[in-house]
Amino acid sequence: MTEMSELRERADGGDEDALDELVQLAGELGDVEELRRLADTGNPTAADELIQVAAEQGNLAELRRLADGGNSAAADQLVELAAELGDLAELRRLADNGNTDAADQLAELTDG
Repeated sequence: MTEMSELRERADGGDEDALDELVQLAGELGDVEELRRLADTGNPTAADELIQVAAEQGNLAELRRLADGGNSAAADQLVELAAELGDLAELRRLADNGNTDAADQLAELTDG
């Protein structure tokens, strides 16, 4: 049994220390799937770690999924990453949905 599966089993059994270790290990490994699984159960630490890993990996799709689900930290990271990548379509989509930071970035990148 791998360390990850062992931690997952203990965490799923209610071991909070194992859960914390699992989130940390998944973050270190860049394991988006595991972090998503944990975040989707309502674990805020896993959600924060997932946002960080997704941003580091340039994973716009994961940030978009979280942002569209109402996670404001993911929305902030998505705007930042989309601006860095010059992704005008993503910035426009966010701006059209009321994200003023995206609108500001879009205006800056398009000179108007």
